Amino acid sequence: MKIDHIAMYVNDLEAAKDFFVKYFGASSCNEYYNRKTGFRSYFLSFDEGARLEIMNRPNMTDSKKDIYRTGYVHMALGVGSRERVEELTDKLREDGFEIISGARTTGDGYFESCVVGIEGNIIEITV
Repeated sequence: MKIDHIAMYVNDLEAAKDFFVKYFGASSCNEYYNRKTGFRSYFLSFDEGARLEIMNRPNMTDSKKDIYRTGYVHMALGVGSRERVEELTDKLREDGFEIISGARTTGDGYFESCVVGIEGNIIEITV
């Protein structure tokens, strides 16, 4: 069994797509649009692993995204090396994104950083 994809509703579909393409090297399919419901989405693919579906539709609600909330909390994206974790963390900081932690080695041995990414969603950057 494998995870095929993760899905995330976003307010600004194009900005979310651009975020994952720019910082994480995602490639995007063409936009899907359902004229009847107003639903729009992109599937984003990475070099390996699960895909990310970003979605938008009319009349969504946007609850506050507390860092320490119950339910789904973050997605972790592996970038291949400690150096790349550090470089990407620095780039995101320079571009105005809030860095929650890192780059650092955690108590359980992972090298990571955590950033508040597009629309307040937490992204963990790992090796």
